[in-house]
Amino acid sequence: MSDDSSFFSLATRREVVVTAIKVAFIVGSILCLINHAPDYMNSEFSQSNLWQIMLTYLVPYFVSTYSSVKMMQRFIE
Repeated sequence: MSDDSSFFSLATRREVVVTAIKVAFIVGSILCLINHAPDYMNSEFSQSNLWQIMLTYLVPYFVSTYSSVKMMQRFIE
């Protein structure tokens, strides 16, 4: 595999990053509403909630990035 198709070089391409950010924002926001709305409504936020919310956005970002890169690699080979 050439340097052009390495996982990191593809994962940092502008179109992959922008798409992953959009997916993370949409999916992360929906998941935050589902998982954390009761805590927010009851003013029961803690530091662990903040970590969970960060992960709620990071996971869709990484899933989107991973799937985009794997598809791009499949077409490059």
